[in-house]
Amino acid sequence: MTDSTVIITTKNRRYELRKAIVSALEQSACPRVLVIDDGSTDGTSRMIEKEFPTVTLGRSEKSRGYIAQRNWAAELATTPFLFSLDDDAVFSARDIVETTLQQFDHPRVGAVAIPFVDVHRSRSIQQRAPHPDGVYASYTYIGTAHAVRRQLFLALGQYREVLVHQGEEEDYCTRMLASGYVTRPGTSKPIHHFESAERNWERMDYYGARNKILYAWHNVPWPHLAFHLAATTFKTLLYNLHPTRFQTRLRGVLAGYKLACDCSGARAPIPIPIYRLSRRLKRFGALPLEEVEPVLSGTSH
Repeated sequence: MTDSTVIITTKNRRYELRKAIVSALEQSACPRVLVIDDGSTDGTSRMIEKEFPTVTLGRSEKSRGYIAQRNWAAELATTPFLFSLDDDAVFSARDIVETTLQQFDHPRVGAVAIPFVDVHRSRSIQQRAPHPDGVYASYTYIGTAHAVRRQLFLALGQYREVLVHQGEEEDYCTRMLASGYVTRPGTSKPIHHFESAERNWERMDYYGARNKILYAWHNVPWPHLAFHLAATTFKTLLYNLHPTRFQTRLRGVLAGYKLACDCSGARAPIPIPIYRLSRRLKRFGALPLEEVEPVLSGTSH
């Protein structure tokens, strides 16, 4: 029985999706492939049923967003490891799943950040481990290129659906770190991400700004919360000063503060030593696990 499932959430990207599915089915590890159709209106589900009979299909008639759909996919899947692949990305080599599975060989590894390339932006490979030998810990992973332990993901409450869109990876990896598990940068060949022209940048600006505030509210302990919120607000608003984008991000920041004040999301701050460790990981990119382990020793895993 296979140990892994490749999960692809999609909406109205039928032609891009086809390439993603083919690359997943060609993996040497023979993972199961699960596609979640988030209310597509372009015949996506019919295409999958006709062309890919071995692929498991989940469909929502109404769009719920990819965070909620990835949570649903984790509940539908039954394998120990879950791989996430965007519908506009492909595995560049047949052994990526196989190689990544081998990197769960340490009990502290709760997720693997798979190397990837944003093809339309740069040739640089992101999320690659600093050295092929040894185990490293990194701050977070990108949604299009990662693998997680399914049981751990379910036990930690999955992604926070209040986030709706963006920022769920950083939030989950922080909670995972507080539980004694790390995100390990990978050593496999990269996933190729062909960023789709169909992206809604206004939506991304709004939720990106909103969720930075919610990340702090949910996770950052006192006395660090006040400074973290101030710095986050300042950096988020200055990220892009184009009038339209600034206004969108300002709306997002204000919405984040309103949700925090309304207490619509449970505040569960992580321990101060873990918070400081997370800041180090964000600053340095990756650290050897032996440097991280003393801080994690007070957590269970």
